[in-house]
Amino acid sequence: MKLLARMGVTPNAVTLLAVAGSIIAGAAISQSWRWRACLLLLPGWLFVRMALNAIDGMMARELGMATTLGGVLNEVGDVISDLSLYLPLAFAHEGTTWPAVAFSIGAVLTEFCGVMAKALGASRRYEGPMGKSDRAFVIGAFAVVAFALPRAAWLWPWVLWAGAILTLLTCWNRVSKALAELKSV
Repeated sequence: MKLLARMGVTPNAVTLLAVAGSIIAGAAISQSWRWRACLLLLPGWLFVRMALNAIDGMMARELGMATTLGGVLNEVGDVISDLSLYLPLAFAHEGTTWPAVAFSIGAVLTEFCGVMAKALGASRRYEGPMGKSDRAFVIGAFAVVAFALPRAAWLWPWVLWAGAILTLLTCWNRVSKALAELKSV
């Protein structure tokens, strides 16, 4: 992190790298129905994306490099990255179109509910059970399973529907915690 800062790399540049990488990885993942090995990009890139997300945040906070634009890029970048990585799962297996769309919408809504809390005067909410890192773990882990055991690919719609339902619970948790926080002030 300090080395990057000394090299002139800003947190915003790290955020934009994570977004660009997610778009590129998503384009490749959309071909997973053709080349199963593309599924392995998911866990690998999700890990790198989470690391980049941690690095940009640490640079901003610990090195005093936070900017208003950076806050916007961070939140919008997370949504673009999620959509770029999860919508291509609509092509992963037969029957995944609507579950992938529902999961992707749920991912966007969880981030929206977290940011909305801050906009209302509460703290940014990160409750689960299907926050950003949870989504990355579940999808990354199942991508490995679907690659290693091709017959398990029929479970993609079920995994995505379950994840979509859990995103709704996450939204509920985030909104209710924000409202409770605002009520106690």
